[in-house]
Amino acid sequence: MRAALAFLRNTWRGLTSMRTALILLFLLALAAMPGALLPQRGLNAVKVEEYIADNGWWGRLLERFGFFDVYASVWFSAIYLLLFVSLVGCLTPRTVEYAKSLRARPVLTPRNLARLPHHREGVTDAEVAEVMADARRRLRGWRLEEREEADGGRSISAERGYLRELGNLVFHFAMLGLIAALAVGKMFNYEGQVVVLANGAEFCNSGTFAYDSFQPGLRVDGTDLNEFCLRVNDFTAHYLPTGQADFFRADIEYQAGEDLASNTWRPYPLEVNSPLRIVGDRVYLLGNGYAPTFTVVFPNGEERTNTVQWRPVDQLTYLSEGATKFDPPGVSDLAERRTKQLAITGLFAPTAVLQDNVLASAFPDLRDPAVAIDVMRGDLGTDSGRGQSIFSIDQSMVENGRLKRVARENMRPGEELRLDDGTVIRFDGVERFAYLQVSHDPAQTWVLGFAVLLVLGLGTSLVIKRRRVWVRATPSTDPESPGRTVVLLGGLARTDQAGYGEEFGRIADDLLPRPAPDDVVRQDVTAGRET
Repeated sequence: MRAALAFLRNTWRGLTSMRTALILLFLLALAAMPGALLPQRGLNAVKVEEYIADNGWWGRLLERFGFFDVYASVWFSAIYLLLFVSLVGCLTPRTVEYAKSLRARPVLTPRNLARLPHHREGVTDAEVAEVMADARRRLRGWRLEEREEADGGRSISAERGYLRELGNLVFHFAMLGLIAALAVGKMFNYEGQVVVLANGAEFCNSGTFAYDSFQPGLRVDGTDLNEFCLRVNDFTAHYLPTGQADFFRADIEYQAGEDLASNTWRPYPLEVNSPLRIVGDRVYLLGNGYAPTFTVVFPNGEERTNTVQWRPVDQLTYLSEGATKFDPPGVSDLAERRTKQLAITGLFAPTAVLQDNVLASAFPDLRDPAVAIDVMRGDLGTDSGRGQSIFSIDQSMVENGRLKRVARENMRPGEELRLDDGTVIRFDGVERFAYLQVSHDPAQTWVLGFAVLLVLGLGTSLVIKRRRVWVRATPSTDPESPGRTVVLLGGLARTDQAGYGEEFGRIADDLLPRPAPDDVVRQDVTAGRET
């Protein structure tokens, strides 16, 4: 039993040492590196699967040990928790000791001040009480303790620089708070991305189904999101003559709280790096693009119009690719519908140019829009129950012959294309879309506050010096200078920092008289010369 208690005691002492805390902090930084270097399942599950497929056994090994979900892995959480416990166990006794030192009296004046690293000695005509009064005035702001000496003299013990240890404690407690705040944020935050057409389309933060992609925190299930709605009325993009983007702005309206009940919309110019802050969430403008509008007139005369965003493949010219899909109207039989579904795939160019009969874009703005499309007919695979990208078709359907190309054409707005069965496809034009991100982090204010405290604490611990000064005044026993007072000063820096010698020299110059020619030669240790 005694051996077990000794083992636990030694383990606790080792865990709560500052050395262990520093090692765990280094390990935490090291453990976070895979999260930055490898794709993470919570951010992009498709890239994770591609990485595993491309790397074989190595990818499967990384998956087994949680390298594709680093921040939710057992080993990362273990390091995080051990660091938290280590800091708590390390800082608690230090805080108690600091509180005791604040209540403690300054230490006694050493018997031999000449042995200290900084010391001075002088003789003055002032009485002992006057010397003590001058010392108290000069050391105002220091912690002072005046004491009687056995030989009839008096001494003052002065200490300063207690804020150094306070800054050190603030730094480490801020680090502890920062770790806790980041953990809380990781549990209760969420981020979602959504594309909203800039033609008055609306988005409401009513659930995960409203997003194109959604990354919840560990304790978020998406059923209790902050309620607000957005409406994107217009999108403005300005480009330099070189095609470089100058600025983007989405003219939006929003409503939250009581505005939802009264249907009141409030305007806001949403720009890059100028998010909308609303009911604890932040709405960012991440990007933009184009959404071609196609109308399909089926052989029975029915029309279907669809506007779907296409994905930019060239961020400089905004050449985009995508797929706009249609189900045939009036067909209830599943087998028949799977033979008549349509998909319009291809490229969209906001400023069209032809390079070897291939459509390309010369400028990102809408100067001469055009599309180069392939019309696919057959089974799109949308009835299979599997998820499918809105930007592409299921290539497996093409490979097995269930989806075939029936037409290929370059088109400009207003032009039409007629298929072999009488179906007419019309390119009506194009709309802009805004790519928005909604971020929620309840701990962000705490993270900022602890980060500021961390910097202030570190600065305080580095700038402030812990030092002590002793002043002793005794009546002179030299028969050649009766009635005079011998003044001795000693100084000690608690930390090895430059600058204290100069400060001690200024204090000594203020308290000691200037030496007369007939004064006893004395050694000035602080200045390093004889006077």
